[in-house]
Amino acid sequence: MRALEGIKVLDLTRALAGPFCTLMLGDYGADVIKIEIPNTGDDTRHWGPPFIGEESAYFLSINRNKRSLTLNFK
Repeated sequence: MRALEGIKVLDLTRALAGPFCTLMLGDYGADVIKIEIPNTGDDTRHWGPPFIGEESAYFLSINRNKRSLTLNFK
């Protein structure tokens, strides 16, 4: 069992510090759900190079151990 197993975290962060903090929570076992912008997703999906396929290597590494979804309240 990991330290934060059973804890749910809603990740509303963008760019650098916030995503890094939620990355660490996920590494310790928290269930991290990242909320992304409808239609485009997180801005960092396009940061690069380097890319892995069509995804930014930065985005893939900083968002490991996270699930993601988009919400549109309109």
